[in-house]
Amino acid sequence: DVQLMESGGGSVQAGGSLTLSCTASGFAYNFCCMSWYRQVPGKEDELVSSITSDGSTHYADSVRDRFTISKDNSKRTLTLQMTNLKPEDTAVYYCVADTTYCSDFYCHRSHPKTDYNYWGQGTQVTVSS
Repeated sequence: DVQLMESGGGSVQAGGSLTLSCTASGFAYNFCCMSWYRQVPGKEDELVSSITSDGSTHYADSVRDRFTISKDNSKRTLTLQMTNLKPEDTAVYYCVADTTYCSDFYCHRSHPKTDYNYWGQGTQVTVSS
């Protein structure tokens, strides 16, 4: 089966940068939608950024112009480059992948984690002021 594994989290000071990676292992599905969410205790999970198989991207207003999503199909890796990090970016970041949410309408909208075909366990990002 497919597994998604995130890496790259850590602790940084405000203004710093981190790059998160999400690597898929197992059966080589063609994911038409891959996304990054972040989770903060007591809050609803937030869709941070998403990308479709044709390269269409979406960003939450809170991260636009600071974060960049990309994917490398040959390496089966989804990446989130985060710059100018702020304390409010502190969260557990996890990736999701789906083979059916292919349109911009569905891919670039928030869905419960369990609605996706696959999701990872997450990586902690902590930004100190």
